[in-house]
Order: sequence, then C-alpha cells, then structure tokens
Amino acid sequence: MQIAAPYLLFLGNTPHRLDAKTASGILDWRPQLCAGQCRLDAGTVDLGLPDMTPAAAAAAGVRTLVIGVATFGGALDEAWIDTLLAAIHAGLDIASGMHARLGENPRIAAAARQAGVRLFDVRHADARFDVGSGRKRSGRRMLMVGVDCAVGKKYAALAIHRAFARRGMAADFRATGQTGILIAGAGIAIDAVVADFAAGAAEALSPDNEPGHWDVIEGQGSLFHPAYAGVSLALLHGSQPDALVLCHDPRRTHIDGYPDYPLPTLAACIAANEQAARLTNRAARCIAVALNTRDMGESQRADAFARAHGETGLVVFDPIATGADAVVETLLAEARELPQASPHTPGDHP
Repeated sequence: MQIAAPYLLFLGNTPHRLDAKTASGILDWRPQLCAGQCRLDAGTVDLGLPDMTPAAAAAAGVRTLVIGVATFGGALDEAWIDTLLAAIHAGLDIASGMHARLGENPRIAAAARQAGVRLFDVRHADARFDVGSGRKRSGRRMLMVGVDCAVGKKYAALAIHRAFARRGMAADFRATGQTGILIAGAGIAIDAVVADFAAGAAEALSPDNEPGHWDVIEGQGSLFHPAYAGVSLALLHGSQPDALVLCHDPRRTHIDGYPDYPLPTLAACIAANEQAARLTNRAARCIAVALNTRDMGESQRADAFARAHGETGLVVFDPIATGADAVVETLLAEARELPQASPHTPGDHP
C-alpha cells in the first residue's frame, strides 16, 4: 500500500537531532512531502517546520503522521501513545520505522480499526528471502559503509544517485532502512530480516541489471560497532559491491553510545570493509569518503576534507554541502579500470 502524503513529522520528546534522523532525512530529501512537525514539549528538537497538533494537521490536509524518531532498540515510547491515538482519532494514517509494530499495541490497534485508518510498519520485512547464493550478478553496485552508525550513509547514497541522474546515467537508489524506504517508496529493511537470510535479501535488493547500470545501496551499521556489525557484514556479502564509499563524522571520537570503543582510523576501516567485501567480489574497493560536516564552518570543513584525503588518498565529499558529482566523475574517469564483480570460488581468499 502507498503511504499518503503530505506528512506530519512526529518528533516525540527527543532533544537530539541525531535521534530524529528519520524525520530529518525525509525533510532533507523530500521536503515537498512535509507539512509540519509535532513535538511533545519545548525541549524537543526543532526542524523548522510549522508546529501542528494532529487535529490541526488533519484540518490542513495532512494524510499521515510519520514517526520521525529512531529510539534505541526500536521500541515505542509510552509517552507517545496519547498523541498517536489523537492522530488516529483525527483520521491520520500512521507510518512507523520502529522495530515494535504499531498493531502490537492494543490501544493503537483498536483505535485504528475503529477509525478506519492504516498503520504502516516500514521496518518489517515480511517477504521471504533465500539464503545468500554468492552468485555473480550483472550490472554494477556501490555500497555505503560506515565508521559508525548514523554518520550519513543514506545521505551519501542519495547524493550519489542524484549525481548519476543529473548525467542521465542508469542508476537506482536501493533503500535498506526505514527512512530510505519512506524517501524512495520501496526497499528492504535489512535489519528486520532473520540473520540467515540477510545476505540473500541484499542480493534480492540488487538483482541482475544492464552492464552499465549502478545500484547505489544504502548501508547500515558498521563493522566496528559492537551491536550492529552483523547487518553491515550481510550487506557487504550480499551486495557484492564493485565500489565502496566510506562514511564518517569527523567530530566523533568513539562509537556513538559506546564510549569505551574508540573509532578506528579511516585506513583501518577501509581495509576491514574491503577485506569483507572481497569474499563475494574480489575486485571490491573503496573509491571515496563521505563526511558529515553539518554545522561546520568553511574552514573546519576544508580541514576535515584535507585530513580525510591525506589519510586515504580518495575523493572526499559532503552529501549536502558539496554533493557527489566528484564521485561520479571519478567513476567515469576510471570506467575502463573498474572491473566487473568476480565470483568467489572455493579456496580463494582475499
């Protein structure tokens, strides 16, 4: 079913923009869909949209309340329930990217049935997938990988897809998380797939295609994250990427939420991701670094770019501040040098 726009972005009571990454992503890439924001108190993050109650939003023509907050573990906050019920009573559909299904809350399920509104749980992959086959597929693939979680992998993929489109090149953005799915209208919530089938889901997301076609695949997690490395590895194996783009926030010093885990160097992160990717594509290599420099001044950004380029020797870009034209230009310049994916054969090791 199609989620109906315009949206009211629900920000709950979080004071942190990073926790509101679903709402921020939709606003940054599909602003035409966003009519307003709903905040529970004055300390809640402000995205600059008109503040609306669910009733006022419905009166203004809003069709769906989108839960724009990503909580740790993906649970619905009890403090939100009354507002979600008010949205249902106002006739709004609700779309959620949480692990907890909306319909599993008895009050929400009953209210939705009575009001005749729809509940969308976009973070759930109800389709059945095969286990990963490792079969070489036609076409080309680019996967975003991260030094940490929430560093801009989705933004990097969308910026690169936009750069491909500007040149009239065949490419698709492949969403692997709830926000990407809400932006693209399709995709697979890879972290909701049973672990044995996650690599197979990544294969299904990026099927055979024309030789010059690029699938630009949103990444998830980080190989260096103590909780979310598994989903990153599944994408690396199932995507069979020809090209990797490393995504990083240069202001961080440790894994977000894990102060005892310092960030790896960019070089170490590239080496680990290339090694993992080469299990299913021996030609996989990192071609660029995407930096999240939001709220940095020009001199700070320039310094961050210089440090990243000095450490890696790669093209460095910010998906919002600079766009990703340089990445596509690099690919075009190296078109004859970047080989097709090579299948893994028993006994081969990267």
